[in-house]
Amino acid sequence: MAQYARTKGSIALITLTNPPVNALSAAVRMGITEAVARAFKDTHVKAVVLCGENGKFCGGADIREFAKPMSGPPLVPMIHAIEAGEKPVVAAIEEMALGGGLELALGCHYRVAHAKARLGLPEVTLGLLPAAGGTQRLPRLTGIPAALDLITTGRHISAQEALKLGIVDRVTEGNAVEAAVELALSVVGRPLAPRRLSNHATPLPADLDGVFEEVLVQVKRRARGAMAPVACAKAVRAAAELPYSRGLECERELMNTLFTSGQARALQYCFFAQRAAGKWSLPNGARWDNSRPRAVHTAGVIGLGTMGRGIAVCLVKAGISVVAVETEEKQLDSGRRAVRGMLERDAKRRGVTAPLHMITFTLSMQQLRDVDLVIEAVFEDMALKKSVFAELSRVCRPNALLCTNTSGLDVDELASVTDRPPLVVGMHFFAPAHVMKLLEVICGPRSSPETVATAMTLGKRLGKVSVAVGNCPGFVGNRMLKLYLDQAHFLLEEGASPEQVDQALEEFGFALGIFKVADLSGLDIGWRVRKAAGLIGPDVDPKFPSRHRQGRRYCPLPDLLCEQGCLGQKSGRGWYLYDSAGGKEARPDPAISSFLQEYRLRYGISARRITEQEVVERCVFVLANEGFRILEDGMAAAPEDIDMVYVFGYGWPRHRGGPMFHAAQVGLATVLQRLEFYHGQNPDIPHLQPSTLLRRLVGARSPPMQQWKQHIRS
Repeated sequence: MAQYARTKGSIALITLTNPPVNALSAAVRMGITEAVARAFKDTHVKAVVLCGENGKFCGGADIREFAKPMSGPPLVPMIHAIEAGEKPVVAAIEEMALGGGLELALGCHYRVAHAKARLGLPEVTLGLLPAAGGTQRLPRLTGIPAALDLITTGRHISAQEALKLGIVDRVTEGNAVEAAVELALSVVGRPLAPRRLSNHATPLPADLDGVFEEVLVQVKRRARGAMAPVACAKAVRAAAELPYSRGLECERELMNTLFTSGQARALQYCFFAQRAAGKWSLPNGARWDNSRPRAVHTAGVIGLGTMGRGIAVCLVKAGISVVAVETEEKQLDSGRRAVRGMLERDAKRRGVTAPLHMITFTLSMQQLRDVDLVIEAVFEDMALKKSVFAELSRVCRPNALLCTNTSGLDVDELASVTDRPPLVVGMHFFAPAHVMKLLEVICGPRSSPETVATAMTLGKRLGKVSVAVGNCPGFVGNRMLKLYLDQAHFLLEEGASPEQVDQALEEFGFALGIFKVADLSGLDIGWRVRKAAGLIGPDVDPKFPSRHRQGRRYCPLPDLLCEQGCLGQKSGRGWYLYDSAGGKEARPDPAISSFLQEYRLRYGISARRITEQEVVERCVFVLANEGFRILEDGMAAAPEDIDMVYVFGYGWPRHRGGPMFHAAQVGLATVLQRLEFYHGQNPDIPHLQPSTLLRRLVGARSPPMQQWKQHIRS
């Protein structure tokens, strides 16, 4: 679909028409091919301008077609035909030129961009590489270092940066199509050979081998096992060392390898699952498309600790006026300085003025009387939170929404102390809240559809991936995390070391192993949670703490560490050793090795050899197993929701899709068999026992994920 028109007498205007982002579907490619051929044949046409409908140039390939047989004109010959034409073609880039859209623009002889346009080659985030000449043309235009940066990271750049790199010829604050038409008129008759990027030699750095060696080290470290970034670097190297045609062959061969890979399927699954998470539904029939959210113009934040500060910054950056409340002057001053500092640094980075006028700091809850919504972010203590919510009921106007940032407490119990249970909802942000993308929206049994819709819409406005989940201990993310942690602790008891467990998980793709994460967060956090759950108390023998509590196996190792003052990075010692309190570089601690040996000796545990396979299977499969239970309990609407919680909140490697997708990729029958094996070895760990839903799905011959819900029985 491409519209053809003539303007200024001699300019052919070809407009891509495929809302919302004018993706390069088979119909669009056919339309472009036919329209370009028509323009080149028309003797009245002296130049061509290529643009997109509704002020958007092109968002790239239509990835919905990836799973279908190829149809329509291929992209590469189409772009070659544009570049080889004897009439100048100018791309008018408005809003976006991404992926295949930028490759299309690079095939044009000139490029004009609107000042607010974004450009990039994000194929790597889908497990692919730019395969329409992007890895060959871009290095010839920008040089090797810039091309490697853009192609291996997939980052989007501004029109201004694109101009500096030479990717576009002009940037305009006005109408980009009109500017492109003016440029087209001005270049009629000029030689086109110098404008054909495939004819260019790639500018090479002095130390080509050194540049690629350094980049590959960085790419592999950042990729954490993902294939696509490494393949992107190899394709760019081909542009440096081979003629264009042979470099294009290399690009195609690398793409063929990636296209059918499990990693590409996982990353494309994440792409669609992220979008599906916004289409929430509740057991009562409320859905994203039948529930209307309220407008939120003003918000309150209670508590200016690490989480409250990040939440306040998120709200202000989204254009929402904030009233931030603390209980003591010292904490208020500290919070004020921190929030203003974050806003100022962000504004400086973006070249704008910090919106400091949009936030008010106060010690008085009375200042919340006119806000539309309040987010409570005080210490994770039920009694404290109840007192806050009771006070909010007295202070806030009757229709104000009351939200809690609890990471696992009962939202309905909090709602019960208010005068408005239907207007209470959980909004679980992840630290640091102004950086992390995930927002769990916890729907209490009395939360109204309007309240849930408002929280989900607000999350989207804040730039979050919002996932609606049910109200149960730990919700989705932390409910699963507890079992993941338990398995890691049990592996230590049985003979593993913290660094062995972490290495296996990091090689699987996690940015940090579980024990490094625990040290980073602070071991005392989990200690407090276990105390609150009644797992630690005066009835526990301090000299010989029980390894069996509340009817199941329990590991007291982290409790013993905390009792010694080893709280992680904050104390300079935890599962690892650090140079000082607050240090970041983790080193194996010989004292931990002795600590584990003494512990095993005390309890008569014979250390055995733990393999990397066992570490990964026990830690990862227990996540998926609990995910199946969460689906059975109705605490998540779909497996995709669970996966997005883990990808965006818990560092799950995107190229493995998520715990539920990974289980499906490995094979549900294999997951079932391995869980049965480990449960047979450890009958006192009930969560290694395969879930009912997993057994049912294997019995149904492992249907696709989209059909799993059909096998959940009430």
